[in-house]
Parts: sequence; structure tokens; C-alpha cells
Amino acid sequence: MKKGLIRVIIVDDHVMVRSGLRLFLLAFEDLKLVGEAANGEEAIRLCNREKPDVVLMDMVMPVMDGVRATNEIRFYFPHTQVIGLTSFYEPEMIQRMLDAGAISFLLKSILATELAQAIRAARNGKSTISPEIQDLLRGRRPSPLHLSEYNLSAREREVLACVMSGMSNAEIAQELVISLSTAKFHVSSILNKLNVSNRAEAVSLALQEGLVAPIPSKKDRK
Repeated sequence: MKKGLIRVIIVDDHVMVRSGLRLFLLAFEDLKLVGEAANGEEAIRLCNREKPDVVLMDMVMPVMDGVRATNEIRFYFPHTQVIGLTSFYEPEMIQRMLDAGAISFLLKSILATELAQAIRAARNGKSTISPEIQDLLRGRRPSPLHLSEYNLSAREREVLACVMSGMSNAEIAQELVISLSTAKFHVSSILNKLNVSNRAEAVSLALQEGLVAPIPSKKDRK
């Protein structure tokens, strides 16, 4: 193992979000992904096994949410720092995550370089809070990011949210009550407008630009 390598765990219940964050980490030689979890309980078990330096933690997840998981990780593994990540503007939950011990809080739309800097800072005990979240905690809601420049329709934004949640074309059709051919058409149109060649690239760009937030699956909404 390289000297100074920062060990990182990703915790998010959306497969495509984890995939996008994984791609971010692969771009930096000093960051090593040592595990992924879909909920807080899995994250705690991973921390016990892998002893990560930094955990990237989603807020809203089934089984155990990010607030409780952060609290337990900071209690049982005090040398592990937690960075909260969100696509939703919920100041109360963000504040609860910070109160539970998260050292930093970022939007999932953050650039890869900014995320890497925040991870390095967290390992050194330094906090990073996205300016939008700072404004939110002060009571000012951020304005929407970059939607207009991609010219996505309302329906395309809904489809993109489904893609970010890891849904297949058939699942998107069922979720939005549209035909399979219509779902395929919208996905193709989204890839064209975002100027990307596949779904993974679309998810990565959507995360960076803050275009839409992944939607919970029907299972998670029950």
C-alpha cells in the first residue's frame, strides 16, 4: 500500500450514485476505495472490517439512515471521518448529520477535484461545507444549477432521475407509466443533449452539474 493512501468507503442506497462516486475516486492515486454500502448498517460493518479514513455518507437510506450511521461510526471508530453528501435541500437533516459528527457536508453535484480536496481535508481533521449548504443553513435556498443550458424537458429530468437511481428502461416505463419505446426514446434524447455516450457518463455529469436528484425506488417508498 502506498504511503499516505486515504482509505474511503461510499455509502448510498442508489447503485448509480455509488458508481459515479467510484469513478471520481479512481481519478486520484492517493484515494483508495475499500468498500461500498447501501445503508448505515452495512457501513458500520464495513468500518469495523476496513478501518477507513473517510466515509462518504448519504442522508436518506433504508434500514439505517445517514444520521444514525454517522453517530455510531463516530462513536465506535473515532479516527474515521464522515463526509455527508446530499442532493436534497433539507436543512434540519443536514444539521442533524453535522451534530452527529460529520466533519463536512457537500452536494452530490460537487466536482471530482473538489470532492478529493474535501476527503484529504477530512482525513486531516479539517471541515468542508459546500457554499450552497452554508447558505441553506443560514436560511437561504440555493438556486437551481445549470438546468437551462442542457435544455432538458420536465419529462427528461424525470427520466434522468430514474436513470440515476439505477432503473432499466423497463423499470423507467413502469415508474413513469409510459411505454417502453417512449422510455428508450427519452434516454437516447438525454444522452444526446448531455453529449455523453452511456448512462454512467450521464449519471456522472448529472452529479457534477446538480441537474436532478435520484428518486427513491418504489420499494424504498413503502
